[in-house]
Order: sequence, then structure tokens, then C-alpha cells
Amino acid sequence: MLKVSDIARTIEQYAPLSLQESYDNAGLQVGNPETPVSAILLCLDVTEETLKEARERRCNLIVSHHPLIFRGLKQLTGADQTQRIVMEALKDGIAIYSAHTNLDSTVEGVSYEMAHQLNLKKLRVLVPSESNPRVGLGIVGEYENPVPRLEFLRKAKETFGVKALRYSGQTERLVIRKVALCGGSGASFIADAIASGADAYLSGDFKYHDYTSYGLDILLADIGHHESELCSRRILCRIIRESFPDCVTYFADSETNPIKIL
Repeated sequence: MLKVSDIARTIEQYAPLSLQESYDNAGLQVGNPETPVSAILLCLDVTEETLKEARERRCNLIVSHHPLIFRGLKQLTGADQTQRIVMEALKDGIAIYSAHTNLDSTVEGVSYEMAHQLNLKKLRVLVPSESNPRVGLGIVGEYENPVPRLEFLRKAKETFGVKALRYSGQTERLVIRKVALCGGSGASFIADAIASGADAYLSGDFKYHDYTSYGLDILLADIGHHESELCSRRILCRIIRESFPDCVTYFADSETNPIKIL
């Protein structure tokens, strides 16, 4: 019988926990690893809504990209959402597993998936690991033929379902051939994107001064943290279904972007 530990082992073979950043908390968050798995709910964030959906769909394992328990828990009193989710999940026998920066850094991880969505070729890691250049954060890829800047931005907006795309309007680049990408918060890698020779850099959570400091050197496009990492659900689904084709998996319908655009 398929157990939580079997799912965890399969994901970690694809995205080893050793690849996670020092600040991260990937792995089994809640539950007994020996629990038999009935069905799995896949999501970006574990919220009270996704926990309710798991319960209604009779899923006893939630697999997320963002860890539910990130900074640690010092008490379980139900004082905040994280505590309430942990308490309810334990009561309902629902395990919670997260694959975060290890899924970002692994071969064919989140940034690779973003590059595939944009049909980029000749992919290489933007910020390689010192121990293994094949893994690391971000991706650089190329188009076979240059794409006009506005056409590229429109394609990115449509591809990632962006409601309002912020980009550096002061750039003088008219066409885009080489593109750097990083799922999630990639502002700290802008200098790496420029050094890679990229014409554009797509990521989330750019700040005002990122545009004023680097906007002339590269086309910055903030596609949103949530939008850039929704593809993590597809990756996790493929990993699980390739090893366990009969395993029932669902994408969370209750999941919404916590940031709204008026």
C-alpha cells in the first residue's frame, strides 16, 4: 500500500532535500510517514481553504511548494492560521509535505518549467551551485529568433496569467533574444541576469529601486510570485504520477492569489 513516506522518497529523489537553501524547511511538515495515502491535493500554499478542500475530496496528503511551517512553531494554541492548520490536519489525519527551494534548484525544477512555458532553448542555470553546476537557482534560455519587446511582454503576461505586468519602461532594448528567469522572489539575482547577457529578466517581487538601478541595463518584468510558481503543481504531479500512475491527485481549486489587483 502506498504510504506518505513513498511519496516523500519519490519527490526527494527528483529534488533532494540537500538542495534546499539554509533558511528553508522542505520535507514532511505534518503527519506520520507510515500513513497509507488515499489521495493527494497539490497546491502552492497550504491555507485553511486548501485544508478544507483536502478534507472534502478525501485527500489525506497535501503536497505544496511553499512550506506551511517555515519559521518554526513555539506553541500550538490556534492563535494564527499556521497553528490552526497544523491542529486541524493532525485531528483529521491529513499529512502535509512541501518541496520548496529544493524543487527550485533541481534539474527540470521550477525555473526550467517556466522556460519551457516560454519555449526557450539552450537552457543553463543562472546561479549554479558551487558543488554542482547542473543545479542552482534560475535559468537562462534563448529564442531562436529575436522577439519584439512588447510581443515578449504580452506573451509572458498571457503565459503566466498576469493581471498587471510591471516592467522597466526605461530600457532601450527593442528586441529580446536571451531571457533569464527565476520563480518566486528573484530580485537578488538581477546582477547575475545582467552578467549572463540576458536581454530580459522575469521573476517576482521586484522593488522600485531595482527598476531605477538596473532598468537601463536589462528589461525587468515582475510577473508576480504566485504566478511564477503555480507551475510547481504540474512538476509535483508529474513526479508522483510517473512513479505511481494509479495515485489519485488533484490540483487545489480553492487556491487563489493572496494579492488582488483592483
